[in-house]
Amino acid sequence: MDTIFAQATAPGKAGVSIVRISGPDAFKGCAVLCGTLPQPRLAAVRRIRSVAGETLDSGLVLTFESGASFTGEDVVELQLHGSVAVVHAVLKELQTFSGFRPARAGEFTRRALDNQKLDLAQVEGLADLIDAETELQRRQAQEVLSGVLSKKIEVWRKLLVEAAALVEATLDFSDEDIPVDVTPDVLNRVAAVVSDLDQELAGYSAAERIRDGFEVAIMGPPNAGKSTLLNAIARRPVALTSEIAGTTRDVIEVRIDLQGLPVTLLDTAGLRETADPLEAAGINLARSRAQAADLRIWLDFEETVVPDDIDIILRARDDVGASDGVSGKTGSGISPLLDRIAVLLSARVPQNRLLIRARHRTAMEDARRYLEDSRRMLKFGGANEVAADALRNASASLAELVGGIDVDDLLDEIFSRFCIGK
Repeated sequence: MDTIFAQATAPGKAGVSIVRISGPDAFKGCAVLCGTLPQPRLAAVRRIRSVAGETLDSGLVLTFESGASFTGEDVVELQLHGSVAVVHAVLKELQTFSGFRPARAGEFTRRALDNQKLDLAQVEGLADLIDAETELQRRQAQEVLSGVLSKKIEVWRKLLVEAAALVEATLDFSDEDIPVDVTPDVLNRVAAVVSDLDQELAGYSAAERIRDGFEVAIMGPPNAGKSTLLNAIARRPVALTSEIAGTTRDVIEVRIDLQGLPVTLLDTAGLRETADPLEAAGINLARSRAQAADLRIWLDFEETVVPDDIDIILRARDDVGASDGVSGKTGSGISPLLDRIAVLLSARVPQNRLLIRARHRTAMEDARRYLEDSRRMLKFGGANEVAADALRNASASLAELVGGIDVDDLLDEIFSRFCIGK
């Protein structure tokens, strides 16, 4: 296998830039650059030289043996001065070494998976951790990365293997007297797994929202102050404001971190009857986005009819806070509004929030369906080959979550989203 290398920190000028090297020749090649390498997991300052003896930089060098590294291979990290020219010179020198090549996107993590340092669920948790923007996203991703979901899957598969073994034993000795009916034991194991799967599936929608973000639509009639309110929350002019009714035609989005929750606020077109086809299109879009949003706020300045599915109704343009309303102009009522939104959305955050991707849900739903098939067969037909086959299929579906079966196409898609140095 080639030895790979890449800049592991963001490109551009910085205080420190890290170059990571991983593979069978990492120690040998870096010894050419640095001279004597420090002992594994110890750091030492070394002068980095080219093969020709030219000084490229001086920096901190760390080494990790294969058993203790992220990738499961020998790894060297060079902590260099964060100069674009320095990093370029070091990468250019590494490329001249036999068996060395630049890493592809996500290749360091792919090697960690191949060397069983991480499973597929943990890889996805790492990707989400890198993308995390809020505290709740960080916690959720960290939990998956730590292996909590993987450990649960291991327990479920163990129960299903035991259940399948009991059924298979009954089939193998079908012509002999079996002193104990294994069906109750098998059903108990299946029921335990089904119960856990139901809990995880029930939290999928909200857990996905933590990962992708909640949407909150600001609605109301024209000139209710929706765009002004959005600008005030964003603390910058993201939407045009005007006394002319119908200014907002498209949906304006602003992403905020609301007490650890990722929230996208939607400024929508004012709802009214209109003969203007462009404004009408904007109103239809507003209704559609609001219907799909997690929360809807109505600014009822004109005392118009309020849609039934509205979650929060506020008096708009309450500049002095006289009506417990809200004002984007003065800021009155904005803090209580944001607190109220946070409370409502936090109530939707599940305790079980490990199921964060559509493929996780699909695999668990498939496993649950197979388990229901096995339970039905066991209840009405006793231990038989169909029940045993359903148990095996359920176990295989769960194995997909951690990459326990052929998932090459899926892996290519996942790792293409990683940055080069990861």
